[in-house]
This record gives sequence, structure tokens and C-alpha cells, in this order.
Amino acid sequence: MPVGLFRVCLLVITAIVNHPLFFPKENGTVPENTEEIIQKMKEREESLRLEQLRLEQEIADQEATQKALEKAAVLVEESKEEKVRWDMWTALSMVIFLLIELWRQDFQEGNWPDIGGEEDDMAVLGKAFKGVAFPDKAVLASFYEKRILGTTGDMARMREMVEGFADDLLEALRSVCNRDADMEVEDCMGVGSMYENWRVRKPFVCDLIVPFAPPEPYCFRCQTWCSGDSFPPDEQGYGTIKVCRADEDATGCICDKTKLGEDMLCLLHSQVSNTRPSSEMEDLLCFKNTQYLDADQVMKWFQIAVTKAWNRISHKYEFDLSFSLLDSPGALKIKFKSGKLIAFNLTPVVQYENSDVYFISHFPRSSLAADIPSSTHWFLTFAVYERRFIQLVSKTLPANACHVSCLQILSFLHGKQCSLTGSSGLTNYHLKTVLLHLLQARPSQDWAPEKLDARLQDMLKFLEKCLHEKKLYHFFIGNGKVPAELGFPIIFQRAEPLNLFRPFVLRRDIYRKTVDTFHEMLRNMSALINEYTVHIPLAHTNGIRKESL
Repeated sequence: MPVGLFRVCLLVITAIVNHPLFFPKENGTVPENTEEIIQKMKEREESLRLEQLRLEQEIADQEATQKALEKAAVLVEESKEEKVRWDMWTALSMVIFLLIELWRQDFQEGNWPDIGGEEDDMAVLGKAFKGVAFPDKAVLASFYEKRILGTTGDMARMREMVEGFADDLLEALRSVCNRDADMEVEDCMGVGSMYENWRVRKPFVCDLIVPFAPPEPYCFRCQTWCSGDSFPPDEQGYGTIKVCRADEDATGCICDKTKLGEDMLCLLHSQVSNTRPSSEMEDLLCFKNTQYLDADQVMKWFQIAVTKAWNRISHKYEFDLSFSLLDSPGALKIKFKSGKLIAFNLTPVVQYENSDVYFISHFPRSSLAADIPSSTHWFLTFAVYERRFIQLVSKTLPANACHVSCLQILSFLHGKQCSLTGSSGLTNYHLKTVLLHLLQARPSQDWAPEKLDARLQDMLKFLEKCLHEKKLYHFFIGNGKVPAELGFPIIFQRAEPLNLFRPFVLRRDIYRKTVDTFHEMLRNMSALINEYTVHIPLAHTNGIRKESL
């Protein structure tokens, strides 16, 4: 009990002592503390407001970022869909490109689309061919027998005479040349229409090519337009010939490529085999300050050598020999005392590697031919392979096949028309190229002698199609179907086809003249043939027509 009262009293005393009224001085600071608290609360409120604004800004930024991410995701999704569509179009384009490339390669292998039946061929003919009276079989046979067949014997006799004289002349040429310094001349070869038996127009001219090689220790290194380096379009069909020492590349020596010290000596080459002076290369018929063979220098050397050779053997012959054409350095002319003339071409050539393709120094020019890029550019001739191809195909054709007859008749008609209206861009080589394409495209039985008129029409149709498209491809270049028996170099088979009518694109005046001459020849064909044809009874002609029907 006392303890409880004590606790109550203690509590009352403590309350009285701690009452604020007993401390007036201390309580006088309350108002001041209140204002300070209010100020602090305002500052706190301001900081909270700023923090709220900062948080709101962060939330807004997060929302904007979220929207940007969502938009980016949408764009990515759309781009994926677009990419899928683009990949589809890309794949489709690649498929189309591959199909076109496969077609182009097939086209190159054939060098010309397969030729269908006569009804299909007629569709490519222009208006000029319609209404043309084409000679029938009997008229063509009579014309061929009277005008063309009789010239074969004359050609054989002329070939024999020219070849014999050319062999004698070249033998004399070897004897007058310096074997240690001059070019080495090999035996000549006959090429062209006279040796393929389809030359019809006089004067008959034999074309002979003479391969030559440099003296030891030099050799020729040939480079063509299709050997890897890029050649301009106007230099396609050409190549260059570099004169080198035979051991320059074979030994692999670097003494010519690296500066050796004064106290060092190459054990493979002596000091004599150092860089050759310019005068020595000019003696090797190279262009000035180069190692490339100069066609003009070669022809000058050859003309001088032929003149010396003729002076040595002229006493054995009863005729004169002279150069006949200034623009054709290899053109020679034999003149007998009776006034009879025999012309032939003797042209130096360089063999391409171990093939029968040759670089020819000068080629017969035509109005269609472009200017030679330079005298160091040599034109390539495939005349030997062309002759072999005709001989090879002839073995598979029927007896007395009409392929040569077609070419002879077409060559005669074109030559006759040019003599009336002037020359055109077409040459006999173009006509022969047409025949080579048809020989490869047509079955052997289509060249039977009784189908002369049909095959002649094929050649005219093919030629008109080529003129219309301004495209006539070289038979061998780019042709993957050349018979393997010929041993034709694969580098030319894999090359891009060479368009012989490309100059027509650049020379519209010559193209117009050529087309007009061709159409005029078609219209005059019957008159030109009938002029040299024996009269054939009408009943006989009608009978032949009925049999053909």
C-alpha cells in the first residue's frame, strides 16, 4: 500500500515539474522553431515536387523508348517480310539469268541455231525474195555444166604450175638468205578457193602461205585476243608476236629481272646474252624499240628476198616475174612472152604454237574490213582448217554432192552483180562461211545432187537472215561442235563467237549498199543464169517440175 501511494505521488510530481508553464523562457522559442519547420517543409515539398517531375520524365522516356522498341520490332518484322519477298525475286532473277546463260552457251556451241525445214526458213525471208523467179533444177544443171564445170581442169593445171615454180623460188630464197641472221623459210601451202575447188571467176589466183621462223637462238611467242588479256572489239581476230630468246622463259633465270652486284655472275647466261640493243631487234624485223614483230618490216624483207631469189633463177624460165599490186605486197605476176598472165599470192605467215592456225602478215582487204590497229597486230587465218573441214565432210556426203556447186553458183552470181552495180561489203569468204554453217547443220543426205536448187535457196535464205540481223559468226571461233578429227585448238572453240558482220553496225553506208546489191542479185538471178544456159524445151522443164511435185 505505501509503495503504491509513493508511486502515485512520484508520478504527480513529475507531471507538475515537466509542465510547460513552469519554463516560460524556453517556450518563447517555439514560434521561431515553427517557422523553421515550415521552411524546411516547404523545401522538402519543393524537392519532392522536383523528384516527382524527374520520375514523370523518366516514366515518359521509358514509355517513348518502349514505343520506339515496339516500332523497331514492327519495322524489323516488315523488313523480314520484305527480305523474303526480295529473296524470292532475287532467286527468280538468278534462275532466269542461269537459263539465259545456258541458252547462250548452247548457242555458242552451235554457233548458229539449227536450221529447220524449208517452210520454217521461208518465214525469215524479207519482201525482196517474194515474187522472185527461182531457176528450176534443169536450168541450174545446164548453167553449172556450161559455165562452171569446164573451169575445173584449168584450175588444176594452174595450181600444178604455180606450186612447182613457188617451190623453186623459195629454195632459191633460202640460198640467198643468211642462215645465221635472216628468217628461216619453210615450204609453202595452198589455201583458199583454188585449193577447195570452188573458184569460178577469172582471173584465177592461187593463194600460197609461207611459214617462217626466226634464226637461232630466237623464237616467236604468240598472243591472241582470246588468250586472257582484254582486247578492244576492233582487235578481235588479231594477235601479237613477240621475238624472244628460246631460253628466256625456259630456264627460269632472274638475272634479267634483278640487278646483280658487280662481283656476281650469272652461271646460266654470259654477258653476251644481256639486254639486246634496239638495232638488233630491228634486224629481227621488230617494230622500233619493241620486241614485237612488225608486219610491214616482214613484207619489206620478204619482197627483197624474193627479188634476190628470182634474180638467181630467172635464167631458167622464159617469163618475167614482178610484184603486181602495191597494196598487196605478196601479190606476184608471171608474164609470158605471148602476153599470158598468171597471178598468185605468196604471203609469209607465222604458225600459232603447234597448230595449223597462222598469223598472216597481210590479208586481202575489202570495203567492209576495218583498219588494222597497228603493224604489230597480225590477223589470224584458219584457212587450213577450213579446207580440211570441207574435205572431211565431203567424205560423208552422197556421190557428186551439191555443196561445192551451191557455193560456186552463189559466188558467180554475186561477182556478176558486183561487176554491174559496184562492189559491196560481201566477200567470197562470207559466202563460204554460210556454206560451212549449213554443212554442219544439214544432214548428209540433204546434199544429194538432185537437191541443188533447194540447198541454193537455203544459202540465200541464210544469207538474207544474216544481213537482216547484221550477224554472221565465224565458223570456227566459238564453235564447240568442230569435229575432233581436225585437231582444232580448244582455246578458239571456247572463245566468244566472232561476228564477221560487226562492221555493218558501224558502217551504215556500206550496209545499205550491200543489202541493195543482194536484193538486186535476187531479182536478176534468173536473167544472169539464163544468159549462160543452153535452151531447154518447155515440155522437158514442165516434166521435171511435175516429178519434183
